[in-house]
Amino acid sequence: MTDTDTAHGHPPRLTRLTFHGPLSETRANNLVQRLTRTNPTTVLDIGCGWGELMLRVLAEAPDATGIGIDVKAEDLARGRRNAEARGLAQRVEFVEESAIGTAHGPADLVLCVGASQALSAAEPPEYTTEALRALRRLVTDGGRVLLGEGFWQRTPTAAELSGMWPGAAATDHYDLATLLDLAVAAGFRPEWTETANLDEWEEFESSYQADVEIWLAEHPDHPLAAETRERLDRHRAQWMSYRGVLGLAYLTLVPAR
Repeated sequence: MTDTDTAHGHPPRLTRLTFHGPLSETRANNLVQRLTRTNPTTVLDIGCGWGELMLRVLAEAPDATGIGIDVKAEDLARGRRNAEARGLAQRVEFVEESAIGTAHGPADLVLCVGASQALSAAEPPEYTTEALRALRRLVTDGGRVLLGEGFWQRTPTAAELSGMWPGAAATDHYDLATLLDLAVAAGFRPEWTETANLDEWEEFESSYQADVEIWLAEHPDHPLAAETRERLDRHRAQWMSYRGVLGLAYLTLVPAR
């Protein structure tokens, strides 16, 4: 949703979100410090959205250039605006295309946060394995990959699954130990393993909905109110079903030679 759309009475979109995922400022700062220790000169962001983490890496690594790939034109436009505002526009490119079989790379640092499905046409959870193999090809020797990947913190119950996304199944994700084993099998060693905490999830999910919740409270009779209410209520119910069950791992991976 653009500013013009909002001015015309449509709900705003994602203005409260800094990162499109459960990522705190503290964790983001630590990740940037860790990922720039190897002085990367090329950064590739798969499924970048508006590329907030990539832009922060570029700000910390002044010799680096970046490419962000995504299929959502609106998010890419937001990334370009942010890059321009921070004086980074000459060092970053936002590309609207599929990441499957991408010709970009290899890069010294590859970011793939909540976007492994962008690297494979396989069904879950097989796309995770294919994505890890693709990431190994996309990173230079001596480089780093940051993989942000969902995992089950525990096996979900049938009742919990029924409240999640349509068709949710216990086989949609691996557990954390299996995810790490798959990364090793794909040719990586895990330098650092960390997982989003409940505060990060709650900040993300609340920020994801907040703009539209306020808009709906103020516009209960708007022509879009009924469908907006149904969408918000459905998403909240899904969140309550996977809250504390679905995790997100941030894995800093080193390519094995």
